[in-house]
Amino acid sequence: MSSSTSNSKEELIPQGILITANKVHTSFKTELLTTIGNSEKFNKKSPYLIGILSTKKEDAKIYSEFTKKACEQIGINFEIRLVGEAREGLDGKGIGIDVEEAILEANDDPDVNGIMVYYPIYGGRQDQYLQSVVSPQKDVEGLNHQFLFNLYHNIRFISPITLRPIPSSHLPISLDSKINNNKSIEQIPNGSVKSILPCTPLAIVKVLEFIGVYNKMLEYGDKARGKVITIINRSEVVGRPLAALLANDGARVISVDIDSIVEFSKRPSNSLSTTTSKFNSHHITTPLIDFNLKQALSISDVVISAVPNSNYKISTKDLKDGCICVNVAGEKNFESDVREKASIYVPSVGMMTIAMLQRNLLRLCEYQDMIKSAGL
Repeated sequence: MSSSTSNSKEELIPQGILITANKVHTSFKTELLTTIGNSEKFNKKSPYLIGILSTKKEDAKIYSEFTKKACEQIGINFEIRLVGEAREGLDGKGIGIDVEEAILEANDDPDVNGIMVYYPIYGGRQDQYLQSVVSPQKDVEGLNHQFLFNLYHNIRFISPITLRPIPSSHLPISLDSKINNNKSIEQIPNGSVKSILPCTPLAIVKVLEFIGVYNKMLEYGDKARGKVITIINRSEVVGRPLAALLANDGARVISVDIDSIVEFSKRPSNSLSTTTSKFNSHHITTPLIDFNLKQALSISDVVISAVPNSNYKISTKDLKDGCICVNVAGEKNFESDVREKASIYVPSVGMMTIAMLQRNLLRLCEYQDMIKSAGL
């Protein structure tokens, strides 16, 4: 009797919708297949992507093999190049070339269209340096300093001929130059192309677009306005660029890290923060003093977590009722009952990250042709 009553109560608890990356991925895979299948260039030579693996970490190896399989399914030639620690002992010749030399060789190889590197390797500034060694003409991950500058300064379109292996002093085309009478539609200025964005942050944005976080009725560049989004983990590869992307699209973003909480927003948090600039309207950061994670969760429409720790869990009871939860970490950061509070739960975005990487690759192939046509 009591068991039956208990089951009835459990059945009355509403369950949020489970959205997998595979469901979001379908339309992008179709787009990629169409682009490759309809291209005369790719009929003669498949896009060629190099993955540089210099660590023995099992998760990096698994991700590289998963990427290779996903690329082969749509006609992309993907090669994993083992260097440094990953190569040690494989051929009896010791470690061989290091990761920087491998990047430089791929930069100079005319047959290579795209380069990705499996991080972390050294961590900190040394990894950031390596990210800028990758030529922006071949940087499918969008981590080169030129692309990161564009991301943080809300510069969405650039001329492809400015994608140089060395720093450029030119100021890319601003967002304002593309606005026309229909502000809700993305318009690309003549002679310019879209700047490349980091794969995982872009994948998360596309997932949020799919599930309706972005309001299609609002102006382009402001479609996330009115949303409060908490991002847990302010890493330089995912958390920080994602916060900037979402803030530049109009959201109020609360970025939570181990030692601080910061707000990313295009709009000043108080009257004392008003500033003017000749550059694009882009996010500002404001430290949130005396503000904690529990408070952030209670007001957040969307919660995104990317903490690489199997012991880290976000308390379901602290979530705002009906919020959207997105797990980015390899380990699940949300408790098993998250869907009792969340209206939508996305358990992973890995497949979408690879789709964005492939999408970036095909764009870079196009940009490389435009650079060649310009005689550069």
